[in-house]
Amino acid sequence: MVRKAIIPAAGYGTRTLPITKVLPKEMLPICGRPAIDYLVEEAIKSGIEQILIIVSRSKNMILDYYDRSVELETYLEEKGKNHLLKEISLPDVHFQYVRQSYARGLGEAILLGKHFVGDEPFAVLLPDEIILSDKQPPLSQLIEMFKEFKGNVIGVKKTDPSLLKNYGVIQPQALREKEYTIKDIVEKPQQAPPSDLAVIGRYIFNPSIFHYLETVSPGVGGEIQLTDAIKLMSQDYTSYALEIQGQSYDIAKSTEYVKLINYLCGPKED
Repeated sequence: MVRKAIIPAAGYGTRTLPITKVLPKEMLPICGRPAIDYLVEEAIKSGIEQILIIVSRSKNMILDYYDRSVELETYLEEKGKNHLLKEISLPDVHFQYVRQSYARGLGEAILLGKHFVGDEPFAVLLPDEIILSDKQPPLSQLIEMFKEFKGNVIGVKKTDPSLLKNYGVIQPQALREKEYTIKDIVEKPQQAPPSDLAVIGRYIFNPSIFHYLETVSPGVGGEIQLTDAIKLMSQDYTSYALEIQGQSYDIAKSTEYVKLINYLCGPKED
C-alpha cells in the first residue's frame, strides 16, 4: 500500500521568472486555487494519507496555505458568511515539511524525505506538471501498476522529439499496452534520445531508491539527479514505466498554463 508522498517544492522557479521572484511557482493561481493544491487533491484521491513537502526559506506561503486562519474563520462567522468556510477548509491529509537549504537537484530534495518514508513505498509528485484525468487519478494509475509489479513505476508521455532535450527520457522495452520495463533512462539528452517517452513528474518508488541517491555523483548541472539514481538502481532491480492516461500541462510554460486555465474555468462550449 502506498500511503506517503513527497512533493519537492524548493526550486527557484527559474522558468517562470520574474513572478517567481516573489511568488512560489507552486502557488501560481489556477482558477482560484494554487497549483500545488491540484497535486494534493490528486494524491488524496489516490489513497495518500501523509504528504511531505520539501520547501525552501522563500516558500513559507505554502505552509500558510495549508494552515488554519482562525482570524479569517472568525471574520466569516461574524459576518454571516459561513458558507465560505468550506472554501478554506483543510484537506484530509497529514502534512509535514522539511527545508532544503540550497537547491542541489531533485535527487537531493527527495533524499531529504528518507526518514519520513521509512521502509515504505512512496510517491513523488512534481508541481510543474498538472495532469487531468476524467477517470482514474494519474497517481492512482501508477499505484495500480506498482501493486502488480512491486518495482519503481515512472509516469511517462509521448513527447515531440524537439522537446525531449528538456526531460528525462526512457529507453523502453514493451511489456503491455502503454506499459514498459525501463532498459535505460537519460536526463535531458541533447542528441539521440533513446525514445519519445519523456518522464512527466509522477513516480512510485521502493525505499531502496535512497541508497542509490546517496551513491550517485552530481550529474547534469552539478546536481544530484533523480534520473541517475533510477538508472543506477535499474542495474539491480527492474523499473517500470506507464504512459499516464490524462492531459498534462507544464505550468512553467506560459502557453500551457493559459491552456489549463482556459480548460478549467474558461467559457464552456455548448
